[in-house]
Amino acid sequence: MSSTARKPSVTYRDADEGYFEKRQLKRSAGFWGIWGIGVAAVISGEFSGWNFGTATAGFGGMAIATLIVIVMYFCLLFSIGEMSAAMPHTGGAYSFARAAMGPWGGFITGLAETIEYVMTTAVVVFFAGQYADGALSAFTGLSLPQPVWWAVLYLVFLGVNILGAAIGFRLAIIVSILSLAILAVFVVVAFATGSFQVDRLFDVAPTAGNSAFLPNGALPILFVLPFAMWFFLGIEELPLAAEETHDPARVIPKAGFWGLVTLLVAAVAVFVVNTGVLGAKGTQDSLQPLLDGFDAMVPKELAGVLALFALVGLLASLQGIMYAYGRNMYSLSRAGYYPRFLSLTGKRQTPWVALIVGAVIGYLALVVVQVTGGDSGVAGAVVLNIAVWGAVIAYMLQMASFVILRRRFPNAVRPYTSPTGVPGAIVAGVIALAIFIGFFLTGIAAYLIAIAGIAVVYVIGLALFALVGRHNLVLSPEEEYAMTGGLHRDPEVETYEGTLPRT
Repeated sequence: MSSTARKPSVTYRDADEGYFEKRQLKRSAGFWGIWGIGVAAVISGEFSGWNFGTATAGFGGMAIATLIVIVMYFCLLFSIGEMSAAMPHTGGAYSFARAAMGPWGGFITGLAETIEYVMTTAVVVFFAGQYADGALSAFTGLSLPQPVWWAVLYLVFLGVNILGAAIGFRLAIIVSILSLAILAVFVVVAFATGSFQVDRLFDVAPTAGNSAFLPNGALPILFVLPFAMWFFLGIEELPLAAEETHDPARVIPKAGFWGLVTLLVAAVAVFVVNTGVLGAKGTQDSLQPLLDGFDAMVPKELAGVLALFALVGLLASLQGIMYAYGRNMYSLSRAGYYPRFLSLTGKRQTPWVALIVGAVIGYLALVVVQVTGGDSGVAGAVVLNIAVWGAVIAYMLQMASFVILRRRFPNAVRPYTSPTGVPGAIVAGVIALAIFIGFFLTGIAAYLIAIAGIAVVYVIGLALFALVGRHNLVLSPEEEYAMTGGLHRDPEVETYEGTLPRT
């Protein structure tokens, strides 16, 4: 190391010779690639996971929760779009919070996003294993243990992601379109066969003093917000693709908006029609609501084929969300917050080390939760809520960062500005805070276990950062942006050598 420079509570070091050459990404995506990776990351939420709240809150309560979440995501996406256009590098949430709240704020936010994406990948693997085994059983009568399916799915999609971003973006477009087509077929079949019945939406018997629309009153709306989030959770990953996108300042905000519109249409259609086929109670009890809906509408001989169709959506999200945790861990590692070897990219210019490490963590988490959580429904809900709670922490911190950056960096270049501005960021942050608080009020075991799991991760992560990480930071693009007040912003224009300023 040639020199060091002290900043409050952290130490920056010169990057070794060739440091950034070993950590390069390749620009290979335009609008459709970013749209595809965003939709792919989320689309499994329309296949499984959202349904765990339909009986608890009733159809009406779940509808209101979904509407609240829609408002949050539009305000969130507009705010993130502005920050990502101003900071066209891979850091995403970590980068925004680092510029607004310093290295500790950047680390806390980045860790929340790591938890979100690693555990969201695990949730998708969990549900994909259910669908895959259903297809195998329908065709052959055989069944495999779920941990075997988890291992197979992780290995296959690690291979796809490590092959290169260009392949991943193309695959994301294809599987996103296929997934949307499958959802459209479901809706058409539901109405063509007469399987959709309005009265099934309200089949939960109301408690005393309540209506069929809100059978358990209004309070459960707060408790089912995490499940409504599953329709959209992951779309906020798009800033992580900044260094692999042509013209990210224009493409990422635009693709984020239209990706969210696409998911909104799909979410409303699936929520209404799937519930109208199975009933609110049957929908909540299902681990694979779309497949169970198909089973209720078509001959049993087609069950295996339908399971394969339903599996497509889950595999789409495996591609998209695995991409996200790889880039999140890569950016934090490149800057020294995580061990630096995690950001190595190799000949394919993909963060292969981060991808493998994230897969191992996710797999082990699934095994531990399965062993300790009992039945599959509890295990799935625990992992899902860990992912959601990590997400709402990241959302709150990003919206706080937006408000702070508008004040702290008034002269920063902002190629795109949020149409909802500071009020929109506040609205999104307040809704995320309500979801955060709701976790504590439920008393539901799956929620409380999720909170405990994240608390343990944060205790370990903060201790390691305090003892090691904060003394070994590197002037990556995200760090230089923060330290220059937003004036050193574009890694495609300015040179980033990781060297400290001489005075």
